[in-house]
Amino acid sequence: MSLTSTARRTAQAAGRSTALENLTRAGLIGYGLLHLAVGWLALQIANGRSARGDQSGAFRLLAAQPFGRALVWAIAGGLLAMAIWQLFEAAVGHVGERGARRTLERIVSAGRTVAYVALSATAAQVAVGVDPATGSHQREATSGLLGRDGGPWLVGIVGIAVTVVGLVLVGHGITKGFVRHLRRDRMSAAELRAAVLAGQLGYAAKGAVYAVAGVLVTSAAITFDPAKSTGLDGALHTLAQQPLGYGLLLAAAAGFAVFGVYCYFQARYRKV
Repeated sequence: MSLTSTARRTAQAAGRSTALENLTRAGLIGYGLLHLAVGWLALQIANGRSARGDQSGAFRLLAAQPFGRALVWAIAGGLLAMAIWQLFEAAVGHVGERGARRTLERIVSAGRTVAYVALSATAAQVAVGVDPATGSHQREATSGLLGRDGGPWLVGIVGIAVTVVGLVLVGHGITKGFVRHLRRDRMSAAELRAAVLAGQLGYAAKGAVYAVAGVLVTSAAITFDPAKSTGLDGALHTLAQQPLGYGLLLAAAAGFAVFGVYCYFQARYRKV
């Protein structure tokens, strides 16, 4: 047996760890709480209240509750477990897919690994009392890139990539692409209908807001204005400034909350 085959088998065995699966499912519950908190913050912004509508703001909201810091620590651990799960998926997973489809799924898992690690780090910072200030960091990073040769092109590419990811999420929801990842044989008919509806609405709303964030980053590159690069928080506040901003933010808030509910179904029935 070759060294590569041995490493692959070892990784696959580790990826089937019951402990890792349980931690991942707990992480999905925490991921759902994060989206519920973002939905609540979007609702506050819709009502004209000052709020930071990004992930760090959501973690701060959760940390302010009774036993909140312990909860945020638990979410940070769960997100780290989800990152490890997706790392295994990127390395040796998605064996049910074939050819280009499997390659694409593994690339997506690699991207999720980075995202979950970043979210886990943000949660840990909030848990220890440090303000991550993700929006200001993004503006500073964008400003630094815009001042470099070729920087505006790089910022523009990132903005376009985020926009595309957002649109893909919208399509993922509309086409019910998430359903194949659920253990439908273990779900009742009512649970399946509820999960599909929550997934469709949640992915569509979340993707739409991310697409707005991507457009803002692209706009920052075109206008050489790093102040426009503000991530999720900026996207929600931009929606608030539109003619139908109140309705758009209500839809966004409901969408993030519904995605949080969908995470509950993932925690129970996701193929891990």
